[in-house]
Amino acid sequence: MDEQKKIEHQIELATRAAALVKDETTSRGFRSFAEEMRQKLRRMMRRGKVRARAYELWEQAGRPADRDLEFWLEAERQVEEERESRKGPAPS
Repeated sequence: MDEQKKIEHQIELATRAAALVKDETTSRGFRSFAEEMRQKLRRMMRRGKVRARAYELWEQAGRPADRDLEFWLEAERQVEEERESRKGPAPS
């Protein structure tokens, strides 16, 4: 089972447990854990997108040596820009 599937499984189990447990403190703990795992999953998926974009940029530039950080930072900027544009305009 790959890392993403493991995290998704943990989220599912914690969410189910939170719904079944009668003790509010324990239920809150399960919900909190599930949210932490969701955030970890989002970060992991974002990192994969950045990695793929950085590789594309590197290839488009002719695969130059010693410019990894430059391509990584540009990829991060582009992925974040896409994420922001999907959110839509900020409310005024």
